[in-house]
Amino acid sequence: MFYSRGCPVSRTTAPLGTSISSPATRPPNLIQFLFNGFVDVIDRLMAPLQNRLGVQRMAYIFVLPNLLIFGIFIILPMILNLSYAFTGSTELFPADRPFIGGDNFARLFECTNFLDPNTCREDVYWRAIYNSTAFVIVQVAFMVIMALISALALNRKIILRAFFRSVFFYPVLLSPVVVALIWKWILQQDGLLNAVIVSLGGTRVPFLLSADWARLWVILISVWAQMGFFTLILLAGLQAIPSELYEAASIDGASPWASFWKITLPLLTPTMTVVLVLALIRAVQVFDQVVPFTNGGPGTATTYMVQYIYNTGFTNQTREYGLAAAASVLMALILFTLTIVQLRVTRAGQNEA
Repeated sequence: MFYSRGCPVSRTTAPLGTSISSPATRPPNLIQFLFNGFVDVIDRLMAPLQNRLGVQRMAYIFVLPNLLIFGIFIILPMILNLSYAFTGSTELFPADRPFIGGDNFARLFECTNFLDPNTCREDVYWRAIYNSTAFVIVQVAFMVIMALISALALNRKIILRAFFRSVFFYPVLLSPVVVALIWKWILQQDGLLNAVIVSLGGTRVPFLLSADWARLWVILISVWAQMGFFTLILLAGLQAIPSELYEAASIDGASPWASFWKITLPLLTPTMTVVLVLALIRAVQVFDQVVPFTNGGPGTATTYMVQYIYNTGFTNQTREYGLAAAASVLMALILFTLTIVQLRVTRAGQNEA
């Protein structure tokens, strides 16, 4: 402790063998030095370009790498797919494929009775359409109902609410292939569930060998794996509803059921519509969860549109790229329609808000 003009002044004493260095004399940080050098190099390279193009046009230079990636991996494959849809032969390279017009599309629609796939030339395609239609109707309806019930339960003040929210969302984080393999291990003929049934004195159930059981489990597993995502969206919509409305309804003597029908459901309708459209798009695209689980079987019981396209173009003995491309174009039109509906619903909800 030192004193200057009667005032105590504190001085820090450094340990023996060390020295105190000021910020000016402190050695530069290596990471900071490398970063500054990198920025300096980029600045030297970009400065002449900026002087030539101007500040406003420099934005296109920064967007250009993303546009190149988007064009190479999105736009170019779409153009190639469209060209394959109007060409024939089993050759892979476009230059070797003759133009055949809409023959691939005509082949897909060549049916005597569209309600009977056996009368169609591409019967597997129409079985896939009927399977996909049934899957979408049942799975989406069950998904939305279960997600709504889960969101309503998790929105209440319950014990361990944060824990249960994490539990509901956890399956979403798993890969669809991992989900399929886990459930296949449980449901196969010698799987865990049949082992429990046999230990209780029952007989083995052909969960994956029966068409009806396979369809049911594909729906249940997809709901289990995706429900947390839609529950989260609906939960956000529920939390956006002002609590004062429920308090006013309670004062007026409204029952919880009446509050749900008169307050919750009307205000949650825009969010539920978005969930419905998103669930429809996901259900139409079902593929990566089904292939490792049932591989479309038994027979074609769980063969859906994307798997038909994949099998036709890549796994069948005769790889018909044009037919697969035509089927994918038709599917893209369905997804495009659903996307337009989603965008309009989202904008309508924003305008109402």
